Amino acid sequence: MICRRSLLHRSAAAASLALAAPAARAQGDFPSRPLRVVVPFAPGGIIDVVARTVTDRMQGVLGRPMPVENQGGAGGTIGSATVARAAPDGHTLLVNGTGHAVTRVLFPDFPFDPLRDFAPVGLIGKQPFVLAVHPSVPARDVGSLLAWLRSKGGDANFGTTGVGAGSHLSGELLKARAGVGFTVVSYRGTPAAVTDLLAGRVDMMIDSQTLLAPLMRDGGVRGLAVTSRERSAMLPELPTLQEAGVEGYDATSWQALYAPAGTPGPIMARLAAALAQVMADPATRARFAEVGVEPFTDNSPATAISYITAEMAKWEPVLRTGAGRTP
Repeated sequence: MICRRSLLHRSAAAASLALAAPAARAQGDFPSRPLRVVVPFAPGGIIDVVARTVTDRMQGVLGRPMPVENQGGAGGTIGSATVARAAPDGHTLLVNGTGHAVTRVLFPDFPFDPLRDFAPVGLIGKQPFVLAVHPSVPARDVGSLLAWLRSKGGDANFGTTGVGAGSHLSGELLKARAGVGFTVVSYRGTPAAVTDLLAGRVDMMIDSQTLLAPLMRDGGVRGLAVTSRERSAMLPELPTLQEAGVEGYDATSWQALYAPAGTPGPIMARLAAALAQVMADPATRARFAEVGVEPFTDNSPATAISYITAEMAKWEPVLRTGAGRTP
């Protein structure tokens, strides 16, 4: 005999299964439409290049188009907010760089947290930046540049591709480690910043070696050092800033892929597997080598969370001095 309690239990179980079935089917059918990939900066920068390299290949793995949408402005927070507010179904993704880890310091009113409101799919790549000056700057090495900056008393101009971008953070670290001052001039993207550097309207900048190496060869800018702990394979003739006397300086630009927080585990696993497959592809690695990007060897979500947490701990003390909030 089936008692009333058993019938109630069976009814509750059936109801739970009925509710779970659509969600399970939705996850099993993922992706069911094109995946929107937001890059929160203007086209042409290293984040944009990395995003397009990866998504061009991931769409073949996932079987759906992955158009990149550039939403620049407000230090990357406009595009990031778009993804944080999106439905957590894996169809809206974010590719962001180093600045993602410091939004809560640079933009204290930004309503989203770098980890709480985003689910890291995996790390993509990293690259050293180059410290470069306009040829009119009377400096041939880092030592003479620092002496010149001290003589200027903060009047030199330093161009960045946006508040919170890797170029901005690298400049703030130079201030902190070398004890120099300069005026940060923030642009809405890489092309405008480089245009003013070439024209001499800004004296110096720190940005992608891929971008600056051709300008160095043409004589448009003078490269003085790279920002990473090790010398760059692309520009082995340049010393690191640490070698050049800036003790403790180590900065790389890096990129990661994110989904909105709350994205179901099976969808996250599918995205992570697709990213790992693409990152292991020799064609991806060859393209990254062309643009000076070093792929991360571990693309797991867990490693991404650990790495981003460490970057937050590294950069936030530098920026809490207040210098990092230069408009």
